[in-house]
Amino acid sequence: MATKKPNVLFIGIDSLLSTHMSCYGYHRQTTPHIDRFAEGATLFENTFCPHVPTTPGYGSMLTGKDCFGLNCVALRHKGPLADGVRTLPEVLEEAGYNTTCVGFKGNPASRGFQNYIQYSGWGSLEEGRSPKAQNLNDVTVPELVRLANEDKPFLLFLRHMDPHSPYLPPAPYERMFYHGDEFDPENTSMKPVFDFAPFADYFRTWMPPGITDKDYVIAQYDGAVAYMDACIQTLFNTLDSLGIADNTIVVLNADHGETLYDHECWFDHHGTYDCTLRVPLIIRHPGKMPAGVRINGYNQHKDLMPTLMELLRIKPGVAFDGQSLMPLVKGKREHLDTEFYITECTWMRKHGWRTPEWKLIVALEPDFHYKPSVELYNLLEDPDENTNLAAKEPEVVAFLTARMEAFIAKREKEEGRPNPMYTQGAWHGHTEIDAFETSQQAYETMHIGDPEQAQKLQAQARKG
Repeated sequence: MATKKPNVLFIGIDSLLSTHMSCYGYHRQTTPHIDRFAEGATLFENTFCPHVPTTPGYGSMLTGKDCFGLNCVALRHKGPLADGVRTLPEVLEEAGYNTTCVGFKGNPASRGFQNYIQYSGWGSLEEGRSPKAQNLNDVTVPELVRLANEDKPFLLFLRHMDPHSPYLPPAPYERMFYHGDEFDPENTSMKPVFDFAPFADYFRTWMPPGITDKDYVIAQYDGAVAYMDACIQTLFNTLDSLGIADNTIVVLNADHGETLYDHECWFDHHGTYDCTLRVPLIIRHPGKMPAGVRINGYNQHKDLMPTLMELLRIKPGVAFDGQSLMPLVKGKREHLDTEFYITECTWMRKHGWRTPEWKLIVALEPDFHYKPSVELYNLLEDPDENTNLAAKEPEVVAFLTARMEAFIAKREKEEGRPNPMYTQGAWHGHTEIDAFETSQQAYETMHIGDPEQAQKLQAQARKG
């Protein structure tokens, strides 16, 4: 009997910081199961999500296209993806695959799956601690068994939500990395978080009333990652028990990172700082991808689908914007693109240009954080991007701006349409408003969370 083509288990994880994973060097052991998985896989140390956040991030992963090829830059993208775009599930269905998506129904980036399964992936104080990953497992394991018993290979895509706020890991993970007093009155680190009115009501729906210590919230994020890691091991065990682990390509990737207490972009994933752009990528394919190898070369989301096509020996007949990672894996190239265009168009509308040495960020509209219109960071001397050098280095700003604009013009000409960063209307979700004219207008307009619900939950928590 002929061996089936390799299956693909694609573990997509929302808001996962590679720098908070122990296999990427984090000081806390947040991902012991993924660490062991990585020992039998190839780990990429410099994978970037250039187009933040979820919709363009997953869109690029699942199509091999950049934001110009997708014509998509915003979370609230309206309408279909660009004409001619073919998604990974569409290509694999034509190649004889069964395809299922868990937890990503209705988003344009998830187009083309045969089956969609949902699960509860959110939460609040009122609902209690949130077993997001177990909820995913409850629907995924039976589907994995069903797919494995079919006579066709499969693509199973999972959208994990544990590192995405609200960070509410169940016991014992909520205290795993924190042993202090989160209500210490001498600690004022949470004051600026709750003073940020656009997000304060949302934070109050899931953060404990009276919390004062930012490190408690960061520990909740780490606990959520560790909880998810334990649940993911169940999926690895299932592959083993079904006898299909060696004939299954397992991809672990994230749509973007997370800003925890960074850059005053509190506990979210907006902005184009590296904490948001840098993501994990680990691929296991026994016999094809080397085990325990770490690849330092630069790569992006758009490079994943061409890589899978090469591993699966499928020629989809479409042109990708990305390139296969295999030349990096085989040592034939050191990097793919070392400088690239970056965008964010959900809470702020900004674009920029990143090189190994420099990061340029240019605001297309005033933002609700009152940040300067131009930011420049030396990534070698200031990797955390804390010192804006735009005023001191105008020649560097001009040089990077010229390179960015030349790239935009090139891609616009190739695609035959304007940069979607210039044409994405109502990107902020307010159709009655065009572009923001001031940061104050943006601050007063942008808002997440129900203030009445937040007040009710906080009052109930104080009584209880």
